[in-house]
Amino acid sequence: MNNVFVYIEIEDGAIADVSLELLTKGKKLAQQLGKKLEAIAIGSKLEGIEKHLFPYGVDVVHIADDKRLAPYTTLPHNKIVCEIFKNEQPEIALFGATSVGRDLAPRICSTTGSGLTADCTSLEIGDHTDPKTKTEYKNLLYQIRPAFGGNIIATIINPETRPQIATVREGVMKQEIFDAKYTGQVKVIDVKNLLNKEDFVVQVIEREIEKSKLNLKAAPIIVAGGYGVGSKENFKLLHDLAEVLGGEVAASRAAVDSGFAEHERQVGQTGVTVRPKLYIACGISGAVQHTAGMAESALVISINNDANAPINTIADYTIIGDLNDVLPKMIKYYKQNTK
Repeated sequence: MNNVFVYIEIEDGAIADVSLELLTKGKKLAQQLGKKLEAIAIGSKLEGIEKHLFPYGVDVVHIADDKRLAPYTTLPHNKIVCEIFKNEQPEIALFGATSVGRDLAPRICSTTGSGLTADCTSLEIGDHTDPKTKTEYKNLLYQIRPAFGGNIIATIINPETRPQIATVREGVMKQEIFDAKYTGQVKVIDVKNLLNKEDFVVQVIEREIEKSKLNLKAAPIIVAGGYGVGSKENFKLLHDLAEVLGGEVAASRAAVDSGFAEHERQVGQTGVTVRPKLYIACGISGAVQHTAGMAESALVISINNDANAPINTIADYTIIGDLNDVLPKMIKYYKQNTK
C-alpha cells in the first residue's frame, strides 16, 4: 500500500527506455519513503517480462497479458491501471512523457481525481507547509519542470490527492541496474473478468510507424547549433565537424524554428534529452529550455561570440569567437592530428 508505481511502456515486445529510467528513479524515491517499487506491464505475449524488470529493484510486477491489449488503446489500459490503483492505493505513479504516457496519464487523473504534472525534468521528496493554513505536509513528491516558456523552474506538489502522478521525458533520468539478482513478486491481472467488450470499442486496424533514422541519445559526441549559426548553409560546418569527430548534429529550438535543421535534431525541453561524452554548442545562447536537454553532458564546449551568453556558465570550456572562423580551424587541426 502507498508504494511507488511505474507504468511500463511496451512496443513490439520491447520495454521502452523511459520506463527503465523511471524504474531507476522510482527505486530511489521508494527507498527514501521506505516503500516498495511496483511496476505495471500491460500488453500481449508478456511471458518472462518480470525478469527484465526485477534487476531495477522492482518488488512487485502487475501483469495484464491479453492479445487485445496490444497495440495500445486508451480504454482498456486506463481501466486496468485504475483498478490496480483502486486496490493498491499508490503514493506515487510515474509515466513516460511519450505519446502513450501523455494519453494515458491524464485519463487516469480524470478517472481517479488525482493531480498530474507533465514533462518533469526532476523528481525529489520533500516537505511543504501551506503558508495560509500552516498545514504541514511530509514526504511529498516535488515535481520539477521548466515553466512560463522556460523562464523559471517550477516545483509543483499535489498535497491533497493520491496518487501523485507525473510524466517524465525519455533521457531525463539515468538508467541503472539496482541489483542483477534482485527478485520480486508477480501479480497476474484477470483481464477477462475485468474488461468487457465496451472497453475494446476502439480497435487499431492498421499501424504505420516510421522508424527514426537519427539516434541522438546514443551519440557519444554531439555538435549542436543555435540561432546564432545564422543560416541553414552555415549548419554545413557543424555537419563537417561532426563527421570528422564521428558524432551527430543537433540543434536548439530557435534553430529548428528558423529552418536551419530538422525537428528530429532538436535538443531541449520540447526535443530530445541527451547525455553525450562531448557536447559542442555553437551559437547557442543557453536558454533553460535547451539546457534542460543537455545539461548532463560529460563535457561541454561552447563556441559563441557573446562572452555573457548563459551557455558559458555551464560549459567546461568556452571559445569566444565567430564559429565561421573557429569551426574550420577545429576541423583542420583534428584532421591533422588523426593522420
